[in-house]
Amino acid sequence: MAEVTPAAPPEIFRAYDIRGILERQLTPEIMQAIGRAVGSEAAARGDRTVMVGRDCRASSPALSRALIAGIRAAGIDVVDLGIAPTPLVYFACCEACPCAGAIVTASHNPPDYNGVKVVFGGTSADAATIQGLRRRILEGDLTSGDGGLIERDISERYHERIVRDIHLARPMRVVLDCGNATVSAIAPAVFRALGCEVIPLDCDPAAGMGERVPDPARPECLRALSERVVLEGADLGLGFDGDGDRLGVIDAGGGYIAADRVLMCLAVDVLTRHPGSEVIFDVKCTGHLAEVIRRAGGRPVPWRSGHAPLKARLRASDAQIAGELSGHIMFKERWLGFDDALYTGARLLEILSRDPRPTDAIFRDFPGGIATPELALPLPEGEAERIMAQVILLADRIEDLVVQTIDGLRLDGPAGWGLVRASNTLPKLIFRFEGDDPAALRAMQERFRLLMAEAAPGLALPF
Repeated sequence: MAEVTPAAPPEIFRAYDIRGILERQLTPEIMQAIGRAVGSEAAARGDRTVMVGRDCRASSPALSRALIAGIRAAGIDVVDLGIAPTPLVYFACCEACPCAGAIVTASHNPPDYNGVKVVFGGTSADAATIQGLRRRILEGDLTSGDGGLIERDISERYHERIVRDIHLARPMRVVLDCGNATVSAIAPAVFRALGCEVIPLDCDPAAGMGERVPDPARPECLRALSERVVLEGADLGLGFDGDGDRLGVIDAGGGYIAADRVLMCLAVDVLTRHPGSEVIFDVKCTGHLAEVIRRAGGRPVPWRSGHAPLKARLRASDAQIAGELSGHIMFKERWLGFDDALYTGARLLEILSRDPRPTDAIFRDFPGGIATPELALPLPEGEAERIMAQVILLADRIEDLVVQTIDGLRLDGPAGWGLVRASNTLPKLIFRFEGDDPAALRAMQERFRLLMAEAAPGLALPF
């Protein structure tokens, strides 16, 4: 037991994936142990093959080799997809016969991080499954064998499936910001095949991401995309995160369109074909989203943040679409129920191409208030969860606002709302606020200042 325990540091086994700091929390030896656990869990579930892909981080090739070695040592075959966006690995796991998969990636985390997302039977691992992998390592509950290895490129099949599904009503001029990351080798070709005039921005995977980690949930990360859209007179700008499962959008006027507003556009379209169905979104989304969904004849369902819980709720419901503020958007209608920034971008273009107006005019039709981005407060490991436990204890005293504790604490009032929750991917608290006007926004922030002062005195709040 003492020999294997150091290979499973608890802080890297997070809510729906595994992420850690290179060398300190995540080494090739630890990744091999994780691979052995993934292979053992796959065997227990009847998955005899694991599809493995990796992102463009400099550390990913060595960690991928270690992961593959561990999976094979559990007696499970591996199909090595090489450098592949997360949605392409999901596609490999879901398209035909559902199977297991693993993607070596840390998404938007800083360059000194890496990790792995895991799929079993075509379904993303939930928190219990992630903790189960750690338990296997700690208890030595691991299978043994000599699994096979083949290399395969399925990008053409994935490309063709998107192009068969999407039909634009008119050609669109689009700037693609791939951040020199994992979608760089695929995205321009997909959108050209759809009939778009593509203007590439940082679409060279050989150049590497460097210190700039693409994160489309942060408007400042899409500033260069915004400037290029305006300069080129483009219809739209699409920005992708490091592993291609999250989307950022810039309209024709250079405006940043937050993912909850993108979801308004997509949901209204889906509801024309599925009236009365649910639309699922995370607790960080604008309060106006529920209003738009109801007006379009749907049933709004707020849910926990994170791609895994959203996908699980989507599978269990009559909903055809789900999404969250960070840019994970997933379709069950016409697609396979996983978060895919390339497919989401293509669906958005399909809708926008049917309207002759400029895209900034289209998005202005959707209601909105004054909203902050996600505001982060970094903390020592475990501190965010401890503080949130104190915050939730105080929630029972709040009587004049609508209280939600689905994921963290959200307070909704007649003119605005606020949220605090612990991040699933990094040790930090996340805040977000929205008000109908500046006064309402300030009032809600002041309410949270008082709340946080009581729950955790002395915090340097980011608002």
